[in-house]
Amino acid sequence: MPLASTVVDYLFDKVEFEPTPMQRGILECRKRYVLVSGGEQAGKSMVASKYLLSRFMDTEGPGLYWLVAADYDRTRAEFDYLVSDFAALGVLAESTKRVDPGRIVLADGTRIETKSGKDPRTLAMRAPNGIVGCEASQLDHETFYRIRSRLAPRKGWMFLSGTMEGSLGWYPQLATAWQAGAGDEQSFMLPSWSNHHLYPGGREDPEILALKDNSPDEFFLERIEGIPCPPTGLVFTEFRADLHLEDVRYEPGLPVYIWMDPGYAGAYAVEVVQIVDEQVRVIDEIYERGLVTEEIIRVCQSREWWQDVQYGAIDVAGTQHQAMAAPTEIWMRETGLYLASQRVRINEGTERLKAFFKPDPLTGQPKILISPHASGLLSELGASPNPFDGQTRVYKWKTDRDGNIVGQIPEDKYNHGVKALIYGIVDRFGYGSIRDRESIKVKHW
Repeated sequence: MPLASTVVDYLFDKVEFEPTPMQRGILECRKRYVLVSGGEQAGKSMVASKYLLSRFMDTEGPGLYWLVAADYDRTRAEFDYLVSDFAALGVLAESTKRVDPGRIVLADGTRIETKSGKDPRTLAMRAPNGIVGCEASQLDHETFYRIRSRLAPRKGWMFLSGTMEGSLGWYPQLATAWQAGAGDEQSFMLPSWSNHHLYPGGREDPEILALKDNSPDEFFLERIEGIPCPPTGLVFTEFRADLHLEDVRYEPGLPVYIWMDPGYAGAYAVEVVQIVDEQVRVIDEIYERGLVTEEIIRVCQSREWWQDVQYGAIDVAGTQHQAMAAPTEIWMRETGLYLASQRVRINEGTERLKAFFKPDPLTGQPKILISPHASGLLSELGASPNPFDGQTRVYKWKTDRDGNIVGQIPEDKYNHGVKALIYGIVDRFGYGSIRDRESIKVKHW
C-alpha cells in the first residue's frame, strides 16, 4: 500500500510525478472552471495532463474527456503525457494519434479524444465529463464558448492552460476575472521558474534574472510570469469577457435592430441587436472597411436575421450629403428602412454605455451581452485584436508618453462599433440620469 494519503497522490506516485508546491495548488483545485496563465516553458502541458489524470476517477463508470486546441497538433504534448501515464498505471487499452482526431481508450471504457477548433463539427458531438484546453489562449471566442456549452448536459469541468498572447482576448480577461476564485471559477499564474528542471534556482535562477534585466516589462510579465498586461487607457474598463461575452444567437420572429456608424477608410460598423427583457443582445456584426453603403446593405440582406429587421439607428453624420446621397437616403431607397439619428455628445454617450456594462444590482445579470461574432466591437473594447490587421487597436483615453490619461475626451478612433452601440442605446433607452452633467466637458462626434 503506498504511503500516499490520497488517491491523487497515489496516482502521482505510480507515474513518478512529484508536483511542486505551486503545481500542487493547481492540481488540487476542484472548481468547475480552472484557468492557468503560464510563462514560457512553465510545464503547462504536463500540468494540464496531470490535472485530467487527477480527475478521471471522479466519474462513476466510463467517462468521456476532450483535449481541445486551435488545431490537432497543439494537443500532442498533453496526449503523449496521458498515454505514458495511463500505461504506467496499467489501465491503457488503446491509443492512436497516427490519424487525427486522436483517442485514448482505458480498460474501463473511458475515452480521451482530441478536438480541433478548425473542425467545429467535432465539437457538437457527445457531451464530455471534462475538457482540457491545450494552448487555450490561441482558441478563438467562438470555439471557447462552444466547448463551454458542451459541458452543460453532464455538468462537466474545464481546465484551460496557455501563455498570454498580448493580453488581449477572452483568455486574459478570464485570467484576471477568475483570480478572486469566486463561484465556480479559479485562475492561477504559473511562472516559467516553476519548472525546476529548467530553472533550478526558481525566481532567483540566473537565467530568469537575465531575462528580467534584458526584457521589456510587459514581455517579462506576460511571457515569463504569466500575468496579463492589458492596454492602458481603455475607455470601457467595465467590460468583462466572463460577464458580457456570450454566444447569443438570433431568435427568429423577435425584432432585430441594426445600429450603425457608417465609414469607409476606418470601418463601417453595423451592430445587430435583439432585445430580450430589456437586455441588449448583440447577435451579429457587419464590420467592414472599403465598402460603400450599397455593399453593406447587400451583406446585411444575406444574413438570416434580415427578415426580422424592423428599425435602425445611425450616426447623425449619416444624414448628411457629401457629394452623394446620404447613407440614410440610400438605406431608405434600397430597403425602405428608416434609420433614426440624433446628435450624441461623447461623454454622455460613453457614460450611458458604461451604465449598460454594469450588472443589474438586483439580479447580478448584465444589461448587455455580446456575441463572439462581433469581433470589431470586441477589439475596440480590448477583448481581441483588430480584425483588419491583428494589432492592438482599442478605444482609449488620450494618454501622455508615460501612459497617463490626459484630458477628459477619448481619442476619436477605433470606436466605430462602440459608437454604433451608443447611438442605438440612446435612441432606444434614452440617456437616463447622468450625474454631474454640468461638470463634464462635452464634445460632439
